[in-house]
Amino acid sequence: MFTGLVQEVGTVTSLEDGRLVVRCSTRGALGGSVSINGVCLTVVGGGSGTLLFDVVEETGARAKPFRGRVNVEPALRAGEPLGGHYVQGHVDGLGKVHAVTPEGNGVRLVLAVPPDLLRYCVEKGSIAVDGVALTIAAVSRGRVEIALVPHTLAETTLSDLSAGDLVNLEADVLAKYVEQLLTVTMRA
Repeated sequence: MFTGLVQEVGTVTSLEDGRLVVRCSTRGALGGSVSINGVCLTVVGGGSGTLLFDVVEETGARAKPFRGRVNVEPALRAGEPLGGHYVQGHVDGLGKVHAVTPEGNGVRLVLAVPPDLLRYCVEKGSIAVDGVALTIAAVSRGRVEIALVPHTLAETTLSDLSAGDLVNLEADVLAKYVEQLLTVTMRA
């Protein structure tokens, strides 16, 4: 379980034969979970300033490729404050950046969202973009708009985005559970 509050930006140093190496200061216990760009990965090793992960085909099929700068967040520990929202690190799909527009001292990020994920998107609802917990400002015509504040831009990789880029998306888990419960109730 994660909060979507990125702890640092790391750098992918290699991804060969399913082994991902990320340079970062985050420490991860062997077998522990760390979110890399919103993907929950298991720590399989590491050394001074690096973490190693195995990336299986399922992950590669669902998430955007790991390269360059990445958002890093260690798993939430019991008793720690939940300052973002519930993020599982399970990528539901890929979004595509439609526009990045300066807006006051922040940025308006517009993402094209697949229809199967758009149904979970509501104004003032939650969404995780590359592992960052965000609030949806508007939903229309297959897109969501997000107002990014300067702190988020400075502390995550979202400042690197431009039109056409892919992003990992995770819909609000509570919305998915409500949908499932309603579906089961209606069938009964």
